Amino acid sequence: MLLSLPVLADEQGNGSEWFSKEEKLWITNAGGLAVLTTWGFISWDYGERGSHTRSEGWFEQDTSEGGADKMAHFYSSYLAAHGISALCESWGYSIQKASLYGSLSSFGLMSFIEVGDSFSHYGLSFEDFFMNILGCYAGYMLYKYPDYARKIDFRVEYIPDFSAKDMSTDYENMKFLMAIKMNGFDAIENQYLQFLEYHIGYYARGYSDDEKEKRRNLYVGIGMNLSKVFSDLSFRKSSKIFNYYQFPFAYVQVKRELPK
Repeated sequence: MLLSLPVLADEQGNGSEWFSKEEKLWITNAGGLAVLTTWGFISWDYGERGSHTRSEGWFEQDTSEGGADKMAHFYSSYLAAHGISALCESWGYSIQKASLYGSLSSFGLMSFIEVGDSFSHYGLSFEDFFMNILGCYAGYMLYKYPDYARKIDFRVEYIPDFSAKDMSTDYENMKFLMAIKMNGFDAIENQYLQFLEYHIGYYARGYSDDEKEKRRNLYVGIGMNLSKVFSDLSFRKSSKIFNYYQFPFAYVQVKRELPK
């Protein structure tokens, strides 16, 4: 959760912030917990049951979401780690500390969701917990080491279904992927090849409707690096969204349906 924190001017006309960077980090985490608690009671049935755990499985055919929910936990943890790390860096933390505090904050928030789930019909899932750890670690590594981030993105592709009760769990319309960006490799000097990227992705379909055939798909693809396109057009800040969101029509794919 991003908080807008005001800045005052002191008598000399210099900016004097209301909160220190440490206080901002605590406020951000507290705000995130408040939002998650509220959303959990509204949409995730927190408090419906006593505390319990359960094994949900991984990517098997007979799991509740075909593994798409596991990819969502990885991606959400990764995204939260980068978002909070960016905030920390803007507040004056070094990139080393920003990446650490962002990843730890993400882990804390995502772990809170799992604790909340333990008091709902979902139950605390150790598989989800493990994917949260992986996502936070990936977020830490790709933020602390920008040279890695030049080469690799983790993204979600999603065309919103506004009829969905909870779009955050609308896995039927999501794809999760890793993009390997050619412009991140110094050995590739051709200016046209630098606009290309390779995709490795996963998605599941049919799990939201018992009457549909359930399918799990792996795919590989070749796409256009929209982040580089927009950056070269002088939209450097707005181009960063494409490091996390995959535009649906900017690639071609070859998919393989996994056996049932």
